[in-house]
Amino acid sequence: MSEPIELYSTAIDADPFPMYARLREDHPCYWSPSANIWFLSRYEDVFNAAQDWETYSSSRGNLIDEIPGRSGGTLGTTDPPRHDRLRLLAQSAFTKRNIEYLAAPAVEIADQAVARILEHGGRFDFVSDFSSIVTVGLLFRMLGLPAANPAEIRHKVVLSISTDKERRGRNDTLNAAFFDLSSFIASEVTKRRADPQDDLVTRLAEAEIDGDRLSEREVVLTTSMFVVAGVESLSSFMSLFALNLARFPQARARLVADPTLVEQAIEESLRYNTSAQRFKRSLTRDVELHGQTMRAGDSVVLAYGSANRDHRKFENPDVYDIDRRPMGHLGFGVGKHFCIGNQLARLVTRLAMQRFLAAIPDYELTRPDFGWVPSSNFRSPMALPFQVV
Repeated sequence: MSEPIELYSTAIDADPFPMYARLREDHPCYWSPSANIWFLSRYEDVFNAAQDWETYSSSRGNLIDEIPGRSGGTLGTTDPPRHDRLRLLAQSAFTKRNIEYLAAPAVEIADQAVARILEHGGRFDFVSDFSSIVTVGLLFRMLGLPAANPAEIRHKVVLSISTDKERRGRNDTLNAAFFDLSSFIASEVTKRRADPQDDLVTRLAEAEIDGDRLSEREVVLTTSMFVVAGVESLSSFMSLFALNLARFPQARARLVADPTLVEQAIEESLRYNTSAQRFKRSLTRDVELHGQTMRAGDSVVLAYGSANRDHRKFENPDVYDIDRRPMGHLGFGVGKHFCIGNQLARLVTRLAMQRFLAAIPDYELTRPDFGWVPSSNFRSPMALPFQVV
């Protein structure tokens, strides 16, 4: 007898939502024997757990299949007070001034990417030809890292967040990809220590509050995760947004006619189809929920993607409605681990997609079998083959 959700199946990458629905209705607190982990799938349960960091701890990692050596050194893998210290020191990257400074480069990079698409006849892969170019180009400029090949960086990032479905975990190739990224960034941190620049890596390396500074490991891991989260989450979300608009052409036509609607469409896309689907927590005490007893030390999946489709919170949740204004969606999480880069992600997606739609108002998916990144946490298309119409 199959389980209501199979974490290491390929089906969960392509379409997890039928599995989520079965969990929410019949197994709201579910122990998966194949994955050795609990699943919380209803909005109220996920929301409450994400707020209760003292019970649902991130200190043992927040990825279901954790990257070796990452736990305890990043915002996502620490609890207060250590988390609060890291967040305060890292917050300098996301001041209003720093974010607004990236607006003009975002438009410039998006316009260049669109021009290349049109120059090559209008058949393109949105992931490699647009979203990856925008996110890698912008993030590396923000961080002060040397220009890099977007396809090569995204390839390493995808491997870093992927899961070996046959092994039900990570493998040496996946771990090596993250190590390569971290080694590259470690060398840049060393350069900034010797020769400070006006960039984010330098600000992180020199950030100080009451004499407290980030350690070298914390700077490297924090910067590495900015790259991974920025390239994966931002690029994938932008790609999923474009996919939503391909599948719902009436919504796309409204955005083309009135670009100011892009902002509210982004919020609905974050609810409807976000890239950050599931994160892990570890229990510090026993918890009774829906007639089940989760024990201290057990791992628990907070299924944000399922919570965002819960009819108890959102009316007609499986309908993509850009007029919805989905207050309380969990597209960026909630609580202590609410995404530190949420305003940057919103700004870049809005500006890039407004430029894209202004130049390419009508496009269609040319192949439905484009493939998905194999991941126990994220939902990310490997490619999005589009044709300008």
